[in-house]
Amino acid sequence: MAESATALPKVCIVGAGCSGFTTAKRLKDYSIPFDCYEMSDDIGGNWYYKNPNGASACYESLHIDTSKWRLAFEDFPIPEDFPDFPHHAQLMQYFRDYVEHFGLRQHITFNTEVTEAKRTEGGLWSVTLSTGETKLYDALIVANGHHWDPRWPEFPGTFNGEEIHVHSYCDPFDPINMRGKNIVVVGMGNSAMDVACELAQKPIAKRLMMAARRGVYVIPKYHKGEPLDKASAPAWMPLKMQKALGRRAVKKIIGDQTRIGMPKPDHRPLDAHPTVSSEFAIRLGSGDIEIKSNIEEKMGNKVRFTDGSVEEVDVIIYATGYNVSFPFLKDETIQVENNHVSLFKRMMRPGVPNLFFMGLAQALPTLVNFAEQQSKLVAKYLAGKYALPEEEEMWRMTKADEAIYTGNFYNSARHTMQLDFPHYVRHLMKEIAKGEKRAAKKGNALPVPGRAEEEKNRAA
Repeated sequence: MAESATALPKVCIVGAGCSGFTTAKRLKDYSIPFDCYEMSDDIGGNWYYKNPNGASACYESLHIDTSKWRLAFEDFPIPEDFPDFPHHAQLMQYFRDYVEHFGLRQHITFNTEVTEAKRTEGGLWSVTLSTGETKLYDALIVANGHHWDPRWPEFPGTFNGEEIHVHSYCDPFDPINMRGKNIVVVGMGNSAMDVACELAQKPIAKRLMMAARRGVYVIPKYHKGEPLDKASAPAWMPLKMQKALGRRAVKKIIGDQTRIGMPKPDHRPLDAHPTVSSEFAIRLGSGDIEIKSNIEEKMGNKVRFTDGSVEEVDVIIYATGYNVSFPFLKDETIQVENNHVSLFKRMMRPGVPNLFFMGLAQALPTLVNFAEQQSKLVAKYLAGKYALPEEEEMWRMTKADEAIYTGNFYNSARHTMQLDFPHYVRHLMKEIAKGEKRAAKKGNALPVPGRAEEEKNRAA
C-alpha cells in the first residue's frame, strides 16, 4: 500500500496528432507511464493526407499558413532547408522525425480507437478500446483534435447539385470533378480562401463564387520580404495594446480591399480570427473569383443569395468550420456549448483532477506546438511538482482568461476558443512557477497517485 501511494500515475492519451505525441514526449521526460492510442495507422492526425481514419481535413495543395519560425518544437529544430511555409508532406515528415528522434513510436498503439472513457466510482478512468479491451488509468489526456467533425450550415430548400464540406476536399478532381462547374464556396476562412483560389484557376471552374455572411480582412503571408507572422508584439505587452497596434498595421498593409470587390467587414481588424492568403487578392482582382452575399435558399439547380440574386450552381463547398466533440468521453461535467468548454488554462475542468484536454484552442499564430507548452504544466502536475490553485480560484482565473482572450472577438462558434499564443504561454509559465511553490509547501505529494495498476491486480 505504501508503494502505491507514491507510484506515478498511469496515463491514457487519446490521439497521436501533434498535440498527442508532444504530450507523450513530455510524460516520457518525467518517467510517467502512459499508453497512447491512435485510431489511424500513423501519427500526424489532421496533417496526415488521406488519413485512413477519415478525420483529416488535409488537401493535396495545402501549405501551412504559419511560418516555420513559429511552429517549430522547442527541442527539435525544423530543417533549415524547409520553405517558410511548408507543404503538408514536409510538416508530416517533420512530425515523423520528431517521433523517431524521441523514441515515441513504441509507446503508441496504432489502429486502435478509444470508444469509451468514463470515470469509475473510485475516480479512475475506465477506457474501452476498439479491440474490446477495457483498461484502467489514473489520468486521461484528450488529444483527439477539433478539425474532424464538420459543421454544416442549414439553408432552406433543396439542391440538385453536389454538396461537400471542405473537410472532404482533396483536389480539384477528388471527390468531385470540378472542371467546368459553377462552384460556390461558403465561408471566408483560411480553407475557403485556399480552395477557392485553387479552383478559380482556369480551366478548372467555369465560375467560382464565394458566399459569406460578412466581409473579412485578408492578410498576406509576406510583408517587406519576410513572413508577416515573424513580426509580433512582445508577450509582456497588454493584449489591448497589442491589438490596437496590430489594427493599425493591418490597415496600413492591406489598404482598402473593397476596391477590389471585397465587402466591407462589419468589425475591426483582429476582431476575428485572421484570414491569411497572398493569392486571394490577385484572383479577386483578376475576376477569377466573384463575391456573393450569403446563401438564402437552395432552389434545385440554382441558389438564391441574400442580395436577391439567383445563380445556376453545380457544386457547393461548405468551408464553415467544425464542431468540438468528444464522442468517447462519458462525463456529465464536460458539456460543449457552441464549441465552448470552460477549462482552467484551456486544459482542466475545475473539480476533475485527472482529466486534461490538449490543444483545445484556436491559438494565434499556430496550434502545432501549442500542446508542447501546455504539457509542461501537465507533466509537472502528474509528477507532483506542481499543485493546482483552490477550485474557486481556478474558476475565477478561467473566467478572467476567457474575458481576456475572447472578449473582443465578435460572437461566433469560431471564436469561443481564441487565444494569443505568446501571451498565453507567458502567463502559463507564471502559473507553473506559482504551482511549484504550492507543491513544495505540500511536500510534493502526488495529486493523482498511481492506483490503476493496483486495482487491476486486485481484480485479477
